[in-house]
Amino acid sequence: MTDGRAGVTEWRAVADLHHAYFTGLIISVVTRRSVGEAAELVFRVFRRQHLERFLPGLAKLGLSALPPAVAAAQYHYLSNWIGGVHVEYMPENDRKAWIRYPPPRWIWSGTAICAIPTEVSRAMLRGWHAHNGVSLGNPRLGFVCTKQAVDGQDGLEGFYCEYDRDLAPDERLVFARHLEAPDFDPARAPVLPADTWPVERLARAHRDYAMEYVRTALPIMIGLFGPDEGGHLLRITGRLIGMQYGAQTAAALGAASHGGAAGFADLLRRFFRAAGDEIVERSETTVEQAQWRLMRDVADFHPACRLALSGLIEGMLAAHGRHMTLGVSADDGATAGRAVWEVQSPRR
Repeated sequence: MTDGRAGVTEWRAVADLHHAYFTGLIISVVTRRSVGEAAELVFRVFRRQHLERFLPGLAKLGLSALPPAVAAAQYHYLSNWIGGVHVEYMPENDRKAWIRYPPPRWIWSGTAICAIPTEVSRAMLRGWHAHNGVSLGNPRLGFVCTKQAVDGQDGLEGFYCEYDRDLAPDERLVFARHLEAPDFDPARAPVLPADTWPVERLARAHRDYAMEYVRTALPIMIGLFGPDEGGHLLRITGRLIGMQYGAQTAAALGAASHGGAAGFADLLRRFFRAAGDEIVERSETTVEQAQWRLMRDVADFHPACRLALSGLIEGMLAAHGRHMTLGVSADDGATAGRAVWEVQSPRR
């Protein structure tokens, strides 16, 4: 893996593109399938990320010894802060600690929030927040949600609470809309040490945070809908997002936003490098991706997952120059292996 000549601006461009793709994928399922299936997708994504990341993250951030409610809330505050997401943390005592995601909501950025049903937002909380007590081995820990931004309230907020008794599964997430979080006091919030989290490390972490959502979602999409329908949804979402974000991604990467085949191949090289991929120089219009880093070591990788990347690049190509064509040959099998991308100008 290498980041090549990429820096903060380039990493942020890659983060923005993957963030938009993930949000777009959920909206695609809402509009092209059903709200229930979109909620199931979101639940599975956040539960899988919770199981893979929560306990190791607690240890990495030095939070494991804290009281469960405080540890859970501080984890959400710090991990989201590292990822570039605005979150507030308000502790009340060792058994009750608030978190609040004020507007604008990162995950449903821009106008996308208008397309996210209540059920989908609840599924995120069920997938992650409601499971913290289970993962910590504390059956008394639950999450109380007091607001949801998708319902028109001023953010998503709630508190981790350690009750006086064990909770039934359907009590691990409850709603109490009559309550409101206290004001945020930055002086009471945990702080990452600046010497171990310089600007460059935070920028790379921000990129990886956004990419992780896509990494998690792709095999789940194939598992839910199968290679044909799932692959179609991955590809059409990629094309739409690639077209919408192609020009701004090219500008952020220092590449031309329009032009011939060589210009688009240059954009591809810059994009792959900024995403952490190793590339092999083949020709002026051919780019070899040694391995798709995003999907490396994903146990349930399916070749149809690659349609997400193909769609993104096809969309970026359409924004770059609509008469060009793109050919790709990939060596996948059980892993996301080598791929060769060839950009061709139109024949006159």
